[in-house]
Amino acid sequence: MLPDQNEQTLAHAAIIAGMGLHTGVPVRMVVRPAPTGTGVVFVRSDIEGTDNRVAAVAHNVTKTNLGTVITNSSGVSVSTIEHVMAAFAAMSLDNVVVELDGPEVPIMDGSALPFVQLLDQAGFRRQALPQQVIEILEPIQVVDGDKSAVLLPCDRFEVRFEIDFPGTPIGHQEVDLVVTEQSFREELASARTFGFLQGVEALRKAGLARGGSLDNAIVIDGDTIMNEGGLRFVDEFARHKALDAIGDLYVLGMPILGRFEGIRAGHGLNNALVRELLSRPDAYRVVTRGVALADVG
Repeated sequence: MLPDQNEQTLAHAAIIAGMGLHTGVPVRMVVRPAPTGTGVVFVRSDIEGTDNRVAAVAHNVTKTNLGTVITNSSGVSVSTIEHVMAAFAAMSLDNVVVELDGPEVPIMDGSALPFVQLLDQAGFRRQALPQQVIEILEPIQVVDGDKSAVLLPCDRFEVRFEIDFPGTPIGHQEVDLVVTEQSFREELASARTFGFLQGVEALRKAGLARGGSLDNAIVIDGDTIMNEGGLRFVDEFARHKALDAIGDLYVLGMPILGRFEGIRAGHGLNNALVRELLSRPDAYRVVTRGVALADVG
């Protein structure tokens, strides 16, 4: 079982700057502490005159093509949230406000590690309200051809991910681990996003990957890994897909007590699984853990 604990936010604000992977637009991001009950909220500081706050919740996910995009009722969007969301999930951050002066979360090195380091810099602070956890009671599955994603009952949070890219340096890979703050830091956080050189031009014509480079993604050209220094893990590709899934699932707004299994799944199927779960109130319950504290802010 997950240990009892209260909600958590940051002790201080922290700032990071970089470029959007798909937009290629420079962006400055400030992650700030937030009161209990806030959840994860993104704020577009470059937009005025309309609602510029976008909550990172399941019904706000509007696009899932090579990244997760959230949009509010005023049409304000934030793109590529999955890596920083994975860091929030793994560090058990319940309440934060993320200010951006552009349309997309900076890609940094293509992994979640820079965000974990940013959160460490800010520090953490427990809050007054007990944390809520979503416990999986019944199996939930979504399938799209040879792709699938499933949530199963489990007394801890586990993730298994399997991918298959025959005829490429990726090949068949799978990763299976109990997700804790420590295991995320050691096994998943530094795993980078990846793509194929032959598809870059098509992506850019579609308005995607404009900020992509060897500095923020693993790039495969035929049988060759183009990045100097090669891979950080032999199975870095599968590890990154597991990282993505953790971030995509965190639009549930609380930690998961259950097991996720993905086979060739992407952001779209991950979000479809979240929505399928929320449509089945018999398949989960929300459990409160921790003790209310009057003297914690």
